[in-house]
Amino acid sequence: MKDVMETILHRRSIRRFGPEQVDEAALQQILQAGLYAPSAGGRQGVLLVVSQDRAVNERLGRIKRANSRPRMATATSCVSREQPSIADDPKLTDAFYGAPTVVTLFAPRDFLFAAEDCAVAAENMMLAADALGVGACYVGQGWTAFADPYGQEVLRRWGVRHDYYAVLQVLLGYPRAGDPHPAAKPRREGRILRF
Repeated sequence: MKDVMETILHRRSIRRFGPEQVDEAALQQILQAGLYAPSAGGRQGVLLVVSQDRAVNERLGRIKRANSRPRMATATSCVSREQPSIADDPKLTDAFYGAPTVVTLFAPRDFLFAAEDCAVAAENMMLAADALGVGACYVGQGWTAFADPYGQEVLRRWGVRHDYYAVLQVLLGYPRAGDPHPAAKPRREGRILRF
């Protein structure tokens, strides 16, 4: 694995994936990184549901896209010009961008820090993925993928408890061959105040 700071500086959201599935040993390390994320009060309430079923992932990604209302990109403001998001390109119909592995992070509905616990776990997972050469992308508003009868049926099949909700998805896969690694956007000045 790469040095921690090197990984932090290198990690980018990947939205163009090759067809090959994530290596099982790498996937286990990525999931372990999520399980070892900090959690409020040490509750460890985040549930990671891994789907490697392409048909399910594509259908849930289409449902999510249909239920997402992102503010579309403009000439001066976008998520990514190199690897467009669903907010950048209205022709994209799969909010999971064809990722071979989709990990949905669920958390208790009634816990004050549920979303924060999921976000920290997702960041751990994305850093581990980058260090292992696996592309990753954080996709928020996880519940929109399950906002129709098919999505509800998937939740039942997965056995997700009713008192949990989908906070986000982490997409995993190998970057598409030939695509350059996205460049870092310049860091904005004035974001650190010291007294």
